[in-house]
Amino acid sequence: MSGWTEDMADLCSHFQVDLSCMVDGELDESAAGRAMVHLESCDACRRFFDDTRQCMRMHLDMADPDRLMARMATLTGADLVEQARGIELVHRLATIFYQLGKAYVLAALDPDYRTRVFEAAVPIEKTQTQGRGFVDGVVHGGAAHAGGVDWKSARSILNGRLKKIDGPLEKGRKLLEEAIAADPSHEEARLYLAFVSATEGRVLQAAEEYRAIFDTAMVDENRGHAIVQLGRLHEAERDYRRALVCFRWVTLSGLADRDPRFFYVRFNIGLEYALLGDHKRALASFRRLLDRDSERLGEIITLFARSKNLQKTIEDHPGFARELVATCPELFDATAESSGQ
Repeated sequence: MSGWTEDMADLCSHFQVDLSCMVDGELDESAAGRAMVHLESCDACRRFFDDTRQCMRMHLDMADPDRLMARMATLTGADLVEQARGIELVHRLATIFYQLGKAYVLAALDPDYRTRVFEAAVPIEKTQTQGRGFVDGVVHGGAAHAGGVDWKSARSILNGRLKKIDGPLEKGRKLLEEAIAADPSHEEARLYLAFVSATEGRVLQAAEEYRAIFDTAMVDENRGHAIVQLGRLHEAERDYRRALVCFRWVTLSGLADRDPRFFYVRFNIGLEYALLGDHKRALASFRRLLDRDSERLGEIITLFARSKNLQKTIEDHPGFARELVATCPELFDATAESSGQ
């Protein structure tokens, strides 16, 4: 909306409130009449009014799917093609911002990928260069206003503006925010921004976002990521029962079977049972994990080795350690073999 704001004269500024109220249907008849007369003679205010009305229309469309479908039905084939192209371009831009944001965030907070990531971070310099090329192609291809995005601003973010931001974490946060600004429905960007909030101690904010993603995500894998991260927040707060509910959703929903990358959730379930003092169910969960994913023995051993909570539980309950060795001997056989003992 920068066009009309730059042209707006002081004489017109008092009409902004009236015009906004008129869009909302909250302006009395005489005031609305004066505003309409002014619109006929002022290009800047007319652009402001049109932009405000468009924003209101988009808000109503998003809030009412039936309304959105009715509006789509009135469009011509050319309109549909153009809008579909704009949506695709915007999603690609948001994904570039997300991929770069994720790379910067992991570089700052988790360079060794101790938190499981399903896809490795992209190379930053190469992706940034490709992103600039993509944006340039959109602008020079005559689609500089596609999807309502300021594509020139997008290029500046991928170029000079990003360099001025100190630290990889702040760069990552900015890029993730830009991804969501371009495409508010970008679930992966929302997940990583919530992850940033959690690592910075804004636990309530992170938990709220994870719940929102779990409730609204269209992709089951993203629902799984959200509920797993929420479970980890509950575990950090020592609310092991809630953590268990979160992790069990991944297995009960069938997601862990459909996507074997979620195999580790069965370890989390066993851990929560152990932390709750239910050693029988904990051992059964660990045994089930090893039986179902025996080919991942090395990864499973790493999960056990890195879990400080499990190590403390074993130390606090010596009998549990003996039962674990008897139930899951391959964990210790493989460890001893790798250490040369």
